[in-house]
Amino acid sequence: MSNLKNIAILAGGNSSEEGISLKSAAQIANWLDKEKYNVFRILVKGVNWTIKHEEFGDIPVSKDDFSAIVKGKKVTFDCALIAIHGTPGENGLLQAYFELMGVPYTTGGVLSSSATFNKDVCKLMVQSTGVNLAKGIKITKGEDISSKTIAEKLGLPVFVKPNESGSSYGVSKVKDEKDLIPAIEKAFTEDNTVLIEEFIAGRELSSGVIKTKDKTLLLPITEIVPKNEFFDYNAKYLNQSEEITPARVSPEIAVRAQELSSKIYDVLDCRGIARVDYILSNDKLYFLEINTVPGMSETSIIPQQVKAMGKEMKEIFGLVIEDAIARK
Repeated sequence: MSNLKNIAILAGGNSSEEGISLKSAAQIANWLDKEKYNVFRILVKGVNWTIKHEEFGDIPVSKDDFSAIVKGKKVTFDCALIAIHGTPGENGLLQAYFELMGVPYTTGGVLSSSATFNKDVCKLMVQSTGVNLAKGIKITKGEDISSKTIAEKLGLPVFVKPNESGSSYGVSKVKDEKDLIPAIEKAFTEDNTVLIEEFIAGRELSSGVIKTKDKTLLLPITEIVPKNEFFDYNAKYLNQSEEITPARVSPEIAVRAQELSSKIYDVLDCRGIARVDYILSNDKLYFLEINTVPGMSETSIIPQQVKAMGKEMKEIFGLVIEDAIARK
């Protein structure tokens, strides 16, 4: 047993996305190579971190040195596999903790995670790649808001979304000026800063990128066809969308999306697995967002793309874990 590496999969978190994170973690645990890794699932909920152990039940994790006592023995971890969507796993908080503890982890660093999670900052950073961006307005809680001014500047419909949140929580598509303020208030329940962006009609594409020190995998593109107005929570997680991999686009568009995603990944200093989402409109790719801890249920987009590439998730996570450990 001693030559197996101890891998901590961190799940849960403190955002609306806890349920999705737990599903991702359960699936990742199944994928990991049991001949190489001892897998420990850790539920992170505020300051309570708990190993969910099949045999011994709940075991508290000491945050003094990121360890636990299992069967009378102290267990430390060779790598932290972050599967928390939203805070604290996707926004730099956990990354900072693991930097302090000297524990290898599977995502981009503190700055990269904070910047990619903040939609406004992220847009500023990806501008240099030449990707197209929707026009937008940022508003902060307490600011005077004129729905008339917003409608004049951006036209209607618009998307209203929390600046820092994932999984399409608090996002609304607004077609009528009178619905703007309620939509903004809804977004403020998720974050203190809200973005309002022009609506761009087109097809939604998603592009997975996985890089290690000596490997770059640009995954086949997925086309997302929501059964709803847009790719909202229900479309993402309750199967109310059709996802087509590889996407029904020309080889030229597919390559352009892959190359652009690779550039964006590098500019944002990502590591491990990331997914970049676009709207394709009039042959132009508009950047929507980047997910640095993408969903990992069996039906999630990255697993679909890996399968379409003829690879297995077991191999992908092996690459990412070993790369994280090697970097330390």
